[in-house]
Amino acid sequence: MAEELPILWRDEHLVVIDKPPNLLVHRSEIDRHETRFAIQILRDQIGHRVWPAHRLDRGTSGVLLFGLSPEIAGALARQFAAGTVDKRYLAVVRGHPPLAGSIDHPLSRQRDDYEFRGEHSSDAAQPALTRYRRLATVELPVAVDRYPCSRYALLELEPVTGRRHQLRRHLKHIAHPIIGDATYGKGRHNRYFAEHLDCRRLLLACSELVFTHPLSDARLPIKAPVSGEFATLLARFGWSTNL
Repeated sequence: MAEELPILWRDEHLVVIDKPPNLLVHRSEIDRHETRFAIQILRDQIGHRVWPAHRLDRGTSGVLLFGLSPEIAGALARQFAAGTVDKRYLAVVRGHPPLAGSIDHPLSRQRDDYEFRGEHSSDAAQPALTRYRRLATVELPVAVDRYPCSRYALLELEPVTGRRHQLRRHLKHIAHPIIGDATYGKGRHNRYFAEHLDCRRLLLACSELVFTHPLSDARLPIKAPVSGEFATLLARFGWSTNL
């Protein structure tokens, strides 16, 4: 039976899916040996070519938006570039951050190795802003690191800007890295979650996007439910899954 992706919204112009973790959006030099891509799976599933309007990291799950034509995808992508798309993420992080706050920290531009660099392009740091709100906390009587107990928190994240790996880099910057992040996280905590809590994924999910439909001009709020390992972990910690 062919693999299928959960569809959250579809009309004659666009389709929105709930991307599972560990799935690349499209073919990439990141992993030349990978054979599964959201674009191909969705195209085969609905029998129509699709064009992504934005990107999610391979490990990040959640709301992913496609146009059913290059023109629609381009119109949607311009909304992301203009900052008119409201984005909401959920993340499990190490430690107990303040109840709410903003991370206003410039980030250097990150490019793919094969990305074209024009003569006027720059790798200088770009302004980057993330707002966050703490939803829940837990303290485990386990010495994962140098402390006798280990603290974790569930955060709601709102990236106001859209820099590459912004949420992962910003949470590292304030010393509350996202669990399961092999690049910017803490290996001891990632291993504890994998070996003792049976959770091996990056605990970051795009839970909601609100954008303007390119044809009707209506604002569309699209939500993705917490599921899989993420939902199992929330339940294990006694945190609500109705987020």
